Amino acid sequence: MLPPMALRLVEIMLPANYAPEVERIIADGPSEGVWQEALADEQMLVRVVLDASETGQLIDRFEQRFQHHERFQLLVLPVAAALPQRDEEETKQDESNGESVQARSYGRLSLSRQELNHQIADMAKFHWVYVSTVVLSAIVASIGMLRDNVAVIIGAMVIAPLLGPNIALGFAATVGDTVMIRRALATNLVGMLIALGLAACIGIFLSADGFGDEVLSRTSVQLSDVVLALASGAAGALAITTGAPAALVGVMVAVALLPPAIAVGLMAGTGQWWEMGHASVLLATNVICVNLAAIVTFLVQGIRPATWWEARAARRSAATALVVWFIVLTALIVMIFLLQAGPEPISLPETELIEEGAGL
Repeated sequence: MLPPMALRLVEIMLPANYAPEVERIIADGPSEGVWQEALADEQMLVRVVLDASETGQLIDRFEQRFQHHERFQLLVLPVAAALPQRDEEETKQDESNGESVQARSYGRLSLSRQELNHQIADMAKFHWVYVSTVVLSAIVASIGMLRDNVAVIIGAMVIAPLLGPNIALGFAATVGDTVMIRRALATNLVGMLIALGLAACIGIFLSADGFGDEVLSRTSVQLSDVVLALASGAAGALAITTGAPAALVGVMVAVALLPPAIAVGLMAGTGQWWEMGHASVLLATNVICVNLAAIVTFLVQGIRPATWWEARAARRSAATALVVWFIVLTALIVMIFLLQAGPEPISLPETELIEEGAGL
């Protein structure tokens, strides 16, 4: 079954004397409809409705031709509904190679590279809303984990403050955007420190009764946690490129990020350094897996810069990030094996336990 088709309305404003050239550019690609309107000052407004997966190519063609023109402006708007509705079962044959439009769109991005860049760039920014959501989610998750209340923990994960910086870091590494890489790293680091600090304070004052299963389970690192984090990162990147609701994406990614971070903070607040070390290994593994899976997913989705020199820099950036993340992940997996193969706790024989109990 084919995915539902997402439409975009592209509005292009240019001087009216460019009308023939604009028509040729639009005619080079598929579209659902084209309208032209005369504006004041000898300007024209051209509206194009087309499938979201084709939007990036149209934007690239206009950008390459008119990006330095002072009166050029291009807007991309989502289409909530369109009438008459297209029949998803009908296919249109491409005149050049006979391939159907649906077949070419299937499996590709629902959002254009330009839309993704604007959306994910906002996710990497550090602002008061981000700080507020980190604080709120850390408080809710800490209390939920102390009470062993899964529903409260899921509520904290819906807030998903750590989703944006991690997805932005993977996207920036894929396209070679060094500015976004630095911004995403800083935002992610500050968010993690806030979550860890709050969890540590809560652990100091509210953990008198000890920790339950929700906290202790994060101190046991398994290879299945690596698989979970890889799946979470891939799901997050795939959902972002297809425009899925952020809350659904956040729950998936936060499973691998928020609870381990809170467990590290709670253990630090109570001075349980050995258990905190185990939880820190889990947190580091999950962060690496989420970013590694996000980069691979973005590459598979075909995200590339428009120009050849940007594409070359992006290939170097993505390859470097993949190698670095893979090496660090390999080291952490070795550490997980060593932790699993560690010495078993020493237990006294039953007779000695009886004698010691009698001595008490």
